[in-house]
Amino acid sequence: MSSEEALVLDPWGTSHVKDYDRLMKQFGIEPLTQELAKRLPYQHRLIRRRVIFGHRDLGNIIQAIENGNEYAVMTGIKPSGEFHLGTKLTSEEFIYFLSLSPRARGFFAIADLEAYADNKIPLEESYRIALSNLMDMLALGLDPKRVYVYRQSEEIPVLHLAFIFSRSVTYNTLEAIYGPRPFGLYLSALVQAGDILNPQLPHHGGPKPTLVPVGADQDPHIRLTRDLATKYSEEFGFVPPAATYHRLLRDLTGQEKMSKRNPMGILYLNEPLESAKAKVMNAFTGGRATAEEQRRLGGEPEKCVVFAELLSAHFLEDDKLLEEWYWDCKTGRILCGECKARAWEVIGSWLKAHQEKRSRMRDLADRLLKEKTLK
Repeated sequence: MSSEEALVLDPWGTSHVKDYDRLMKQFGIEPLTQELAKRLPYQHRLIRRRVIFGHRDLGNIIQAIENGNEYAVMTGIKPSGEFHLGTKLTSEEFIYFLSLSPRARGFFAIADLEAYADNKIPLEESYRIALSNLMDMLALGLDPKRVYVYRQSEEIPVLHLAFIFSRSVTYNTLEAIYGPRPFGLYLSALVQAGDILNPQLPHHGGPKPTLVPVGADQDPHIRLTRDLATKYSEEFGFVPPAATYHRLLRDLTGQEKMSKRNPMGILYLNEPLESAKAKVMNAFTGGRATAEEQRRLGGEPEKCVVFAELLSAHFLEDDKLLEEWYWDCKTGRILCGECKARAWEVIGSWLKAHQEKRSRMRDLADRLLKEKTLK
């Protein structure tokens, strides 16, 4: 690809982003600076470690936190499979931003219409998958009293918004944003715009700052929704939604993005521990060709999935321990086999605890899905 070619982001497929500075420049994403991050009540490890790299209008959310004003945090998950590390990232961000103020309200959309349009998953099957996904969300720390959970197919105000938005969106506009697609995906994009602006409808308290944490590949949905919010600001009073963006992490084999389309590279949160251990022990590393060479030259933790993705992004909270781990590898004090064994102790312990918590969440998840919200 030449330097003059525009980057293309595919929210339904596999997007490879190698130059995040270029991505931000092309699409107008602002860098998440230390100055802005320091205004947050506390910094999540994903912010401290620059996994979350950019934003749109995060300052509006921080201002609402500082002034004690209401704001919304919105996310959605397409129920096309079990929770894996990619969905864990967005879910942790959602829970984090919801925790920053007692005035924050959470909105969680089960994107069953998108799952039907993109993956041909029947709505009945979507419900089963959504129940499992919600159990993971609750085990990760989601407060059920502060979130509104709904299925796209049953949320009539969202469907009304999608129909209203269709008045001002042409086929050419959607093709310019998403490329040539089946029309069902274009329609699901309008529904998703309705999801993102749902927190600002009158029955949810009216217009308010709304934050949507996403991966970099989901920016087309954010840009479309911000444009629609501006077009319909006079009619509905919409505030263009804010967004934070995280990097697209590699899968266990070192490929560019963890995706449900490559199950061998995925670590599922409810995966049997024996299977999870085998995947970790076979994950791509930054090791040298021989043990002697690694002791002499040191490893390359920046290239290693175990260090850069599993430990740094997901499972090791202690910054000091992470730095010590880095230098053990970089100076050749530890070889890849020993590193993976140590890493599995951390990862296996986390997975075991998560799965135990998850097993206790079925009834609560079922109630949330059936009642939409708990009072």
